[in-house]
Amino acid sequence: MIKNEIIKEDLENICSAEFIDWERLREKTVLVTGATGLIGSTVVNALLYANEKRGLDLTVLALVRDINKAEQKFSVGKSLKLIVGTVENLPQIDGKVDFIIHGASQTASKAFIEQPVETIITAFEGTLNLLKLARNKSCEGMVYLSSMEAYGHPEKGHKVTETDAGALSSLDIRNSYPIGKQQCEALCAAFASEYGVPVMIARLTQTFGPGVDYNDNRIFAYFGRCILEKQDIVLKTNGETERDYLYTADAAAAILTVMLSGKPGDAYNLADEDTYCSIAEMAYMLAKKAEIKVNFDIQDAAANGYLSTLYMDLDTSKLKSLGWRVLYPGGLSEIYERMIACMAK
Repeated sequence: MIKNEIIKEDLENICSAEFIDWERLREKTVLVTGATGLIGSTVVNALLYANEKRGLDLTVLALVRDINKAEQKFSVGKSLKLIVGTVENLPQIDGKVDFIIHGASQTASKAFIEQPVETIITAFEGTLNLLKLARNKSCEGMVYLSSMEAYGHPEKGHKVTETDAGALSSLDIRNSYPIGKQQCEALCAAFASEYGVPVMIARLTQTFGPGVDYNDNRIFAYFGRCILEKQDIVLKTNGETERDYLYTADAAAAILTVMLSGKPGDAYNLADEDTYCSIAEMAYMLAKKAEIKVNFDIQDAAANGYLSTLYMDLDTSKLKSLGWRVLYPGGLSEIYERMIACMAK
């Protein structure tokens, strides 16, 4: 498959997902923040593809910081309107907004340490602005994209459900990100309770797939580059962290499912439970297939913004109760195969 064929197949599978209530989007307007990010761009393209395929006559409003980057990612037309601005200083949005997918967030681990104030402000003020907009526009549904990090550090062997509470030190600067997520979740729950805003929370595990930039500094992109360049994988930690992962198309389908079928004020775990493993296990699995080696160059995890050892085994029963299922059941091998094919030059 060539790159476009892989992405088109992903969009077709999302569009064909019977568990997504597409008819609720007919003649609706959907605002997406963080639209040029990996997850945001997948969601935008999925909405546009389904609009054309199903004749939904929907409109997508994409809030972007960089107009040039957005124009490279999307085909701007009648169904897609780009809005240049930030969630912290949200520009005026005229006309109706029926649904909101709020994904704008700081995502670079090093920035959580080097710019903790900005990380918190972007999270809280941005989410507050979007919740106010949802209330003023009488939105039918809103999804706030949170993170598995909101759970803190569960014990090894514990299956994490949405009722678990994460204990995090407010004095640990790296926690500017997860505590910011917790603050925003509390704000969402408050708006749902006090003002009746139909907002749901999606707690995502680490997500990757087609659309990952070749030079992305996250570990999954690094693994992909090592495989493509036939370079040995070098881990800067012991790789003991264990967690689930999620393919981008599965994440987009899950987000739409939560937005259209979720319960206001509630949270949902988004993950592929069959992918659970340690970083080291994943590295060795990929290295074996690519016939390269895994080496270790242990560095100061805190200085680089890395999480301390984590065990994050998410229970997705609640999400599955809405009808969602994994579209790509091939696990990590399939996720990497599709991502790497799109990263290849």
